[in-house]
Amino acid sequence: MNWSKPERPVDYAEHALITAIVEGQFPPDSTLPGERDLADMLGVTRPTLREVLGRLERDGWITIRQGKSTVVNDFWWDGGLNVLSGIVRCSRILPPDFVPNLLRVRLDIAPSYTRLAVERAAESVVDLLSRAADLPDTPPAYAAFDWLLQRRLAVASGNPVYAMILNGFNGFYEPLAREYFSLAEARDTSRAFYAALLEAARAGDGDAAENVVRAVMLESINLWARSHLGSE
Repeated sequence: MNWSKPERPVDYAEHALITAIVEGQFPPDSTLPGERDLADMLGVTRPTLREVLGRLERDGWITIRQGKSTVVNDFWWDGGLNVLSGIVRCSRILPPDFVPNLLRVRLDIAPSYTRLAVERAAESVVDLLSRAADLPDTPPAYAAFDWLLQRRLAVASGNPVYAMILNGFNGFYEPLAREYFSLAEARDTSRAFYAALLEAARAGDGDAAENVVRAVMLESINLWARSHLGSE
């Protein structure tokens, strides 16, 4: 007997609509079918559909116009951080440049919040990084630790905006990181990175920490590109 919890209609409908938008069934600037027809297509009630449409408008997928058809936005430019999570959850195939773009964003912000974290809370950073030596050599272990490290560094930076940006990655950072850390070279690179960052944190050297992070972020982009060369 399957005791798994059934998917709620509102969640099912949201997933189905996001999938249809990401995969081009409803491209940017197109309009969605009328409320009655769309509810019938999805097999949900109209109140459920209205809740779903409200969620999608909040996140930037669509624009609801009173008395007119609902317009599909160009989600790459109009969407919020929840759109990133929706793309990963609902799209069967990620756009080829999705992960490289995420890595470049991390390259832009991680060196800064790491420097601040080391300057403001070196002992906390040292305490966390000291655990890295005992990490099991598995993709899930590295993915979980890396997410924890990035979150802790962002919070320790003292700038809540960094933490909010990282929170927007919650829900899809670890699944993508597990794929990245399936490469033995990626785990080796991060093992060396954690050790170098630990040394900088023990010295309370924010500049060194920033340089260490920038170097490993560049290397992660190159590793991802080499591992996916010709596969996309």
